[in-house]
Amino acid sequence: MSAAKSAKPQDKPVKHEKGSKPAKHDKHPKEPVETHEAKRSGDERRAKQRFDGADEVAQGASSVAAPAYLQNRELSWLSFNERVLDQGADETVPLLERLNFISIFWSNLREFFMVRVGSLTDLSLVKKSIVDSKSGMTPAQQLDAIYARCRELYPVQERTFQTVRRQLAEQGIRHLMPDDLAPDQREYLHLHLQRNVMPFLSPQIINSRHPFPHLENSALYVVVGLGVEAEESRKARAQAVKDAKKGGKQAKGKADRANLGAEDVSIGLLPLPRQCERLIALPGDGLQFVLLEHALETIAGEVFSMYEVKETNVVCVTRNADLDATEAPDEDDDDYREHMKRILKKRARLAPVRLESERPLSSTAGKMLLKRLGLKSHQAYVTSVPLDLSYTWQLASRLPEKRRAALTDTPFAPQWPSCLDRSRPVMDQVCERDVLLSYPYETFDAFVQLLREAATDPTVISIKITLYRLARQSHLAEALIAAAENGKEVTALFELRARFDETNNIEWSQRFEQAGCNVIYGFRDFKVHSKICCITRTTESGLQHITQLGTGNYNEKTAGLYTDLSFITADAAFGRDAVEFFRNMQLENTSDNYDVLSVAPLQIKPMILRRIDQQIALAGAGEPCGLFFKTNSITDIDVIEKLVQASQAGVPTTLFVRGISCIVPGLAGYTHNIRVVSIVGRLLEHSRIYGFGPRDSMKLFLSSADLMTRNMDKRIEIAWPVRDAELRERILGYLDICLSDTAKLRELLPDRSYTALGSFAHQDENGVTSLFESQEYLIRQAQEARLEAAEQEAAGREPARRRAADFDAAAETRRAQAEIREVLERAYADTRSALAEAEGKMNDTVDRTAEQTAQIARETEEPVRAIVLSSEPIAASCEPKRGFFARLKYLFTGK
Repeated sequence: MSAAKSAKPQDKPVKHEKGSKPAKHDKHPKEPVETHEAKRSGDERRAKQRFDGADEVAQGASSVAAPAYLQNRELSWLSFNERVLDQGADETVPLLERLNFISIFWSNLREFFMVRVGSLTDLSLVKKSIVDSKSGMTPAQQLDAIYARCRELYPVQERTFQTVRRQLAEQGIRHLMPDDLAPDQREYLHLHLQRNVMPFLSPQIINSRHPFPHLENSALYVVVGLGVEAEESRKARAQAVKDAKKGGKQAKGKADRANLGAEDVSIGLLPLPRQCERLIALPGDGLQFVLLEHALETIAGEVFSMYEVKETNVVCVTRNADLDATEAPDEDDDDYREHMKRILKKRARLAPVRLESERPLSSTAGKMLLKRLGLKSHQAYVTSVPLDLSYTWQLASRLPEKRRAALTDTPFAPQWPSCLDRSRPVMDQVCERDVLLSYPYETFDAFVQLLREAATDPTVISIKITLYRLARQSHLAEALIAAAENGKEVTALFELRARFDETNNIEWSQRFEQAGCNVIYGFRDFKVHSKICCITRTTESGLQHITQLGTGNYNEKTAGLYTDLSFITADAAFGRDAVEFFRNMQLENTSDNYDVLSVAPLQIKPMILRRIDQQIALAGAGEPCGLFFKTNSITDIDVIEKLVQASQAGVPTTLFVRGISCIVPGLAGYTHNIRVVSIVGRLLEHSRIYGFGPRDSMKLFLSSADLMTRNMDKRIEIAWPVRDAELRERILGYLDICLSDTAKLRELLPDRSYTALGSFAHQDENGVTSLFESQEYLIRQAQEARLEAAEQEAAGREPARRRAADFDAAAETRRAQAEIREVLERAYADTRSALAEAEGKMNDTVDRTAEQTAQIARETEEPVRAIVLSSEPIAASCEPKRGFFARLKYLFTGK
């Protein structure tokens, strides 16, 4: 019997009335839960809007017929997560990496229940009937199908985990359970618990005086089944208490050992203390460990020593985490950030949607937990896999380097882009030509370096950027903060509704404001998911804008794990559109006034539909045509219907879809010209690429938007054309490599299953099957490209070095000559000054001498004249006749 048929009317989700009192016959009040029930009108509309692809139908309708070429997005997502789990079973993957893939499957599924199942649960409470536009299923029917599909996946996860656990044990990594412990390990563990764990324990019993507590989302609890001791034992313990009242210290000691517990207790809870390490290493060869929850089960008898411990189990509750951040803020919320903080507090107390346990719960414990949590039996799962697999990422760091290398992927570091000269400023190079960075094969540091240069460049006026998911430790954020502190105008648009990153974004936005940045937030009705940065600077010819556009987030951590493309250009057309975009963001205006960019929600979907129509027209005219889309998911019904029309017109279409595909390919008469492929591997395929036309003339666009209704209708997204021919060929070459993968590439079949791993591999003439893994090839290609660029730099470095040395020598000669010239000029100037001064002094001396001589002449003229006259006869007889002064000289000198 199908899950949908087996659902009974009484299995409707339990409504938790906030503040309601328990019935008289109920000894234990239900756990306090803040309801997430939709409340008609506005609440119904918001619940529907939060759920991608929900179409309203007439009230009372239970479902509608759906075309065979469509499938439900939730079931398609579960199929994607199964492909993740398949990596855990792939023997070509190193053992610890396989264990990590199982952990990713667990993490993905947990988030799926928190968000998608939570949202469907909300929709199931809406009074109007709502159906999925792709499958025609109501929310209740989708929930039934999800719970049933997960019941198929849990055993697959168990088998995969136990296989990997056994193989790791053979390699000296032993995950032990309490029954596996040797006596010395048991003694060590007991001592460890007494010293390091017992002081932090907060056990609780459940009865009328100890109400059922709030079980935190995704937290682990040890559930202890407690029983009343035999009558004889209770009487003996009671007698010991009476004796203690009468006797002395000895009797009192007996009473301490004979504590009496409550009589109406059947369940105890033991939360895992946050202060304690969950992975407890044990003595022994290799790495042997036990998990904290299993260790606590061994001391449950000591913790609840006043009761008889009948059983122990480990449980975990998953809660709805789908928040409505668009609800109207309180009147006191002057700041949207404060509104988001208030909204986030609600997440911890939303209604449960799943209960997991490591072993089947006893009838008493099972009934109590399900009743208190408001869950039905089909929402409870039993699995032997640890309920929190986050510990798997710690194992590699606890191994010796050689052992770790044998069990993990070969580490690789993203390379400095071969298109950029590391010895030159990045800003100068991007102003010379367009640059395309391919993450994680090329390093995110190149863009961070551009921002660092902008932060200190005196010509830079402003930096504007949209921020969706930042790393907790972000060099990019620090560069932007440094720019603001250096006096640049920095505008940061933070999207505080980035799911599960809200708190981190709130903290970063506060730091940005403190540094002097202009912080703004996304639209009320649209998330800002676009990735754009605009650097404005002054040049001799006016203002220049350097624009960066990306398919992925500005997050250093994910840039090392996700495949994304980052485009940087100084093209004026892109710059004008970037300026216009940020102006519209600051005005909260959804404009379509752009020349190059296509911006959702107004432009991306119409652009895609229009260009598909063009290919349909080409097919009708017998001209070459084609379509290609690389996307994380495809769910939008309008795009899907248009692709079906293109297939029917004969347009060959390839969809490279990592995750959800609501379109089923290969169905005659509908999707026979459509091929859907997927790669799930070491790196997460994340870039969005749209292609229109045959390969040789394909018009390419890069985008931040998936082909999903939420992206194209409910978010601010950007798509842009690839104009540079060289960059276009580079992107097409990258896609060719991906589509040539024979190790990880899998194809969606008409029966909605995927081909097996390695199904595209072929045997060579010797019968040897070799697998081509595109991601590993691209890693090697990036390393080789960087090495080749380095060799070219080295090859051209010697002549360049000689030219530089000659230039430096010539410059040094010119500098020395300039210094000598300067010295000579100073000496010449000093000499001229000294000569002028000496000439002035000499002229003064001559003038004074002449004046003195004239004065002497006046004073002696008469006496001399008398002498001369008196001696004139003698002179006349002895010497020739002379003038007055000659005679005067003769008188004085005898000459």
